[in-house]
Amino acid sequence: MSIAPVEWSDAAACRGSEGSLFFSPEVNERKEDRHERELLAKRLCATCSVRGDCLSAALARHETYGIWGGLNELERRALLRN
Repeated sequence: MSIAPVEWSDAAACRGSEGSLFFSPEVNERKEDRHERELLAKRLCATCSVRGDCLSAALARHETYGIWGGLNELERRALLRN
């Protein structure tokens, strides 16, 4: 089963970029490395014209991993609690 692309994703600033910037590697990641990786991903998100659509989609799907709409999983969970 394939997932149909979402219309807004065609305009995403991250389109075509390396996914490892937005998702933790499969091996343990040092705290400092995770912080740096997330900062780089969030900088790219900050330039994105569809950031709000991305975040809304991630919240609706309850994405549990990665940077979506400029927020990591803990930040999205906190947003949902409020």
